Amino acid sequence: MSDDEQQQPAPRCGKVLEALARAERKVFTLPAPKSAKAQVKFLLTRAKGSTKALAERLGVSRRTVERYRAGKLTTPQKRLQAALVEETESEWQPQGRAQAREQASTSSGMMVEVTAYFGFTCSGSSDDGRVRTITTPISPIYAKQILELQEAGATEEDLHPIVAEAITESYFTEWGTRADGLRADFTHVSAIEFLF
Repeated sequence: MSDDEQQQPAPRCGKVLEALARAERKVFTLPAPKSAKAQVKFLLTRAKGSTKALAERLGVSRRTVERYRAGKLTTPQKRLQAALVEETESEWQPQGRAQAREQASTSSGMMVEVTAYFGFTCSGSSDDGRVRTITTPISPIYAKQILELQEAGATEEDLHPIVAEAITESYFTEWGTRADGLRADFTHVSAIEFLF
């Protein structure tokens, strides 16, 4: 069994977490490294040169990391390629990402576009739940809560209620000016995008 065959699958996260990661990547001012060799070299600088630490992070052997660094291997299998892209982009331009997160948390908030099944509870009548596509701003208060939860390692299930609350406030109750007491929950997310 070769080193590449012993790879672990790249970690998968939910649609909300993936959308937050994509939003952060859109603030990059320079493109992240594209080739496997360049990605490995970059990640090694972040791992302080430790091939062991990087190998564990990618789910491959140290020897595989060394081969990619030396350019002896150039085309990773799909799982390793996905892990390289994910890890590289998660470490790329941390200052730009931090500035965008700070601005979203303090002044500008974020935009969200979501297609999901929305259900409602309120003290009156309301539309029955159904699939909706909604584009709406999220206030800085909710943006801060969402980003802090993401940074703390929250799961998809942890994020759904706060994102639903943020959408309810801005879209359904229009910042508290109508539909007093309405609460919306969403499930079956088919698409979601955030924009800083």
